[in-house]
Amino acid sequence: MTTKMSYRWHLRERMAEHNLWKTTELAPLLAERGIHLSATQIYRLVTGEPERLSLPVLAALCDILACAPNDLIEPFAVARPTARAVGENLGEIIDLDRTKRPHRARVDPGPA
Repeated sequence: MTTKMSYRWHLRERMAEHNLWKTTELAPLLAERGIHLSATQIYRLVTGEPERLSLPVLAALCDILACAPNDLIEPFAVARPTARAVGENLGEIIDLDRTKRPHRARVDPGPA
């Protein structure tokens, strides 16, 4: 088994702890700290899990919410099975009786 790292994004929960219920309430607080994002960008930041996040935005969010980065981002490992070679453990899946062989199919060309 190999592991893949993933994370949970807790921005909405931290906002709720500070009675910030709307994404529009976050815009002026970010602007006070020199972060100018569109309403759409802020909505995606709050409602989704960002794949990329600049450190100035993370620092501003931590300042607004009086929290540390690990309060917003919770990393965790996801176990996934390792890739197997083609045919590995194939005998467990199908019957390997080699006396049973398929018969060649004949196709009648029909009237010419």
